[in-house]
Amino acid sequence: MQTPRSSRRQFVFGALGAAALTTSSRHLFAQAWPERPITFICPWPAGGTADQSMRALCTVAGRVLGQAIAVENRAGASGMIGAKALAAAKPDGYTIGQIPISVTRFSQLGTLQADPRKDFSYIARTSGQTFGIAVPAASPFKTLQDFVAAAKAKPGQVTYAHAGVGGATHVGMEEFAMAAGIQLNHVPYKGGAEALQGVLGGHVDALADSSSWAPHVEAGKLRLLATWGEQRTARFKDTPTLKDLGYNVVVDAPNGIGAPKGLDPAVLARLRDAFRQAVASPEFKAVAEKLDAPLLYLDGPDYEKYVNTVYQKETLLIDKLKLRELMKG
Repeated sequence: MQTPRSSRRQFVFGALGAAALTTSSRHLFAQAWPERPITFICPWPAGGTADQSMRALCTVAGRVLGQAIAVENRAGASGMIGAKALAAAKPDGYTIGQIPISVTRFSQLGTLQADPRKDFSYIARTSGQTFGIAVPAASPFKTLQDFVAAAKAKPGQVTYAHAGVGGATHVGMEEFAMAAGIQLNHVPYKGGAEALQGVLGGHVDALADSSSWAPHVEAGKLRLLATWGEQRTARFKDTPTLKDLGYNVVVDAPNGIGAPKGLDPAVLARLRDAFRQAVASPEFKAVAEKLDAPLLYLDGPDYEKYVNTVYQKETLLIDKLKLRELMKG
């Protein structure tokens, strides 16, 4: 006959055994991972600056992990279609992706049904972007001052192309417009590559984007009026920043990499190590330099803290720029 004490002892040992088995199986899974190629969700169209930098990183990180990392473009909704797909994916280490820093804004605006403070596992912050305002070479706007003067003379009539409502290029441009005391007419596209074509095709007066404009500026097809960083870029050192021109606006929107929440800690540690090596690699540095993308590496835990800080700043910016009203318009 089984006594209550022996029954309790069996239960305790059984629970401990099950826990040990679970820990052991997780450990074996982490050791075997990755056994097949990994999918990387890029929330932007192929060919854009973010896409190029992510592909370079994935090539090197895949080499470190011993498995290919296949980039899958899921563009739309200013990067939020891809971000939502990443948050909803199975946390098995076989789906990772780029997390646009604008998740901190769109989650609060209701465009993204995910909370960046609790729905992602953070792997690394990688690099920033060099944003700028560019116009066609034939444009009457020779300087940013010309651009501002025209916008003041014709409120709401000067147009600019950007990569999606509420994204970094749209919000950054509206922040600049507020600082300059002007009203612009924004024209949203699905991504920077399409926005660039809109301006090159003469459909829009100006382009607000990360450095997709750079080769066209060097080829003489576009004129760069200002960049949005803290410092001038080495490649376009004669172009002033918005701060140089008296507007206290800085936008660098760092790219980061993450996975769905609930990733095995050992798998997350291996991904953090792989992307740490990828960011430091000569291959990625060469691509970043070509794209005027400053390296802004942070390891996963520090990157998560950064996201939480930006989330709080975005709460204030949403009210300041009346972004809820802009999104409806």
